[in-house]
Amino acid sequence: MKHNFNAGPSILPRIAIENTAKAILDLNGIGLSLLEISHRSKDFQAVIDEAVALFKEVLGIPEGYQVLFLGGGASMQFCMLPYNLLGKKAAYLETGVWAKKAQKEAKLFGEVVTVASSADKNYSYIPKGFTIPSDADYFHITTNNTIYGTEIHTDMDCPVNLIADMSSDILSRPVDVSKYAMIYGGAQKNLGPAGVTFVIVREDILGKVERAIPTMLDYRTHIKEGSMFNTPPVLPIFTLNETLKWLKALGGVKKMYEMNKAKANLLYNAIDNSKMFVGTAEKDSRSLMNICFVMKDAYKDKEEAFMEFAKKRGMVGIKGHRSVGGFRASTYNALPIESVKALVDCMADFEKENA
Repeated sequence: MKHNFNAGPSILPRIAIENTAKAILDLNGIGLSLLEISHRSKDFQAVIDEAVALFKEVLGIPEGYQVLFLGGGASMQFCMLPYNLLGKKAAYLETGVWAKKAQKEAKLFGEVVTVASSADKNYSYIPKGFTIPSDADYFHITTNNTIYGTEIHTDMDCPVNLIADMSSDILSRPVDVSKYAMIYGGAQKNLGPAGVTFVIVREDILGKVERAIPTMLDYRTHIKEGSMFNTPPVLPIFTLNETLKWLKALGGVKKMYEMNKAKANLLYNAIDNSKMFVGTAEKDSRSLMNICFVMKDAYKDKEEAFMEFAKKRGMVGIKGHRSVGGFRASTYNALPIESVKALVDCMADFEKENA
């Protein structure tokens, strides 16, 4: 059996994969594949309508917000966001590579202030005690940092429009959407396959900048056209909808949060009680989605041996990012706790033989 800890594209609910496979052969018994129907057909319109409605339901999205399904990944949002919202100044919290890349794009459109950074300790913690400038057009945060295993666990009060890249922790915990002006992210962690990007945007923040915005990069274009100004990523949206149905049937985001905490606690406890392994993120900043750890100094020479040992036990995708090293177990929504137990057992067995 394979245990999929890939950081993204990552594990998906089995039922979402199976239902997508069926739809690729024949969508709803219409005799055509999902891959060959018109995106403007009633059959696909029903899919995208259901996906929007389910997203609003499971996340508790209030009135006044629009849900969009776009292309280009979260990386496209790094420029699309300031194009639409940065008039004079924006503020960013720098908690890793993706936050830094988002910041870089924003600098093309106006002044950018870094309110705090955790670069001094290789992004191993979430900064605290920073001041958000009240004259900023928005404040941007990256809620979960896949490479470093850190996460912002609460919905902060913010004096300006709060924007969050939630690519890797969307739907992993309850979120008070009303505290955010916009939430966006790539789908390929907790929602679906690569190829679709979600944007949840409060409509009243748009249309404030003076610059001309290219049609495709204007959020208002996609709101007006229901995410169908151009051909949307049909297959990823279908799978995303199947994932939302799975999540709702499971008990929603609240239930998912309980399950995610149980998985993370199990693995963190194993790391903290280990003679051989040690976590890399500061404890009060630890992510529920990406659990990063390394060998203690005395056992550094055992890393490759553990990778091989784990591979033989069915562990997939646990190699740490090159900027951190060591190991990373991504415990996204669809990962069953049985896989975490298998990894914990694998670590314990290797330690018995080698410590």
